[in-house]
Amino acid sequence: MTFKTSFADILAKIDAIDPNAYAKTRNFVDGAVSYLSPYISRGVISTHFVLHRLIEKGHDVLQMEKFVQELAWRDYWQQIWVSKGNEINKDLKQDQPDFNNNEMPTALTNSSTGIEIIDTQIKHLQETGYLHNHMRMYLASIACNIGKSHWKVPAQWMYYNLLDGDWASNALSWQWVAGANANKKYYANQENINTFFYSKEKGTFLDVPYEEFPDLNIPPVLQETTLPKLTTWLPKSDELNIDGTLPTLIYNYYNLDPKWNENLVANRVLIFEPSIFTQYPVAKHCIEFCLSLAQNIPNLKVFVGEFEDLKLQTGNSRLHFKEHPLNTSYQGTEEPRDWMFSATGYYPSFFSFWKKCKKEIKAW
Repeated sequence: MTFKTSFADILAKIDAIDPNAYAKTRNFVDGAVSYLSPYISRGVISTHFVLHRLIEKGHDVLQMEKFVQELAWRDYWQQIWVSKGNEINKDLKQDQPDFNNNEMPTALTNSSTGIEIIDTQIKHLQETGYLHNHMRMYLASIACNIGKSHWKVPAQWMYYNLLDGDWASNALSWQWVAGANANKKYYANQENINTFFYSKEKGTFLDVPYEEFPDLNIPPVLQETTLPKLTTWLPKSDELNIDGTLPTLIYNYYNLDPKWNENLVANRVLIFEPSIFTQYPVAKHCIEFCLSLAQNIPNLKVFVGEFEDLKLQTGNSRLHFKEHPLNTSYQGTEEPRDWMFSATGYYPSFFSFWKKCKKEIKAW
């Protein structure tokens, strides 16, 4: 799996979406998924942008409800992050039940679980930065509910590798699987995996009836645990040459929108704050993907350093940036992000959030 990074190719990918096929096949490894998540996560496009481009192409909102609902999940997780801040870095609703370590199974990090399709998909993740959503849930269930690891470390490991890494979606989904952000744990057995990934494996540690999972002992292959070393490679800074008479637009790992104030004459700077990537490390291929997407923004300069250091170099230039939970150190004019619907703030469940969104759709 490779992801093209030109804005024209991204628009073509949106235009090629078949919402009906998506709804019918999305759970299968070869289903008609959109492959838009890396571009949404990096802020090149928004869920709002995708929805309205599809409407402009003649798609009816109600007829593509399943696709719109999946887009809404992204906004929902982000709204929780906006509302709860760093609280999403710990068990949100309740303590994760029945875990016995704060590392993760070594067999997941080195793709040696003995389940062929699982090991193949882990290698695929580490090589390409992409993983089907169903497989993400399988790995989370194996790590937390079969291997009994706390969700935090394996969630960081997955986020580290994902091109579409969105900490809100990632952390809160892992908590949902592990029972820290839901009323029960999520399990998937071998039959389920065989169905959606077209495998025929039998006799694995997942080849058991669902009712046996809560009392299952940790399989020997998952008993060795490790704390993966996650470090971020960052590029070199460009020479900025800031024109203090012009405003400066600040881009970052979560905002690479080439349409943002595109007609404004301004300095444009992509900042990589080492402190952020120490807390939320990502693999080199993720940074390289980010830099490639940044080429859609004319005259964009790269700055590696903390925001306060950048501010010293911008002088009297007026600073503008988009709202995001990781931008707490920024100073200047904060501009809102584009959301699909007016539902904002914390909702205890997705479906309470979606209920408000549905009312808005019907009003349209």
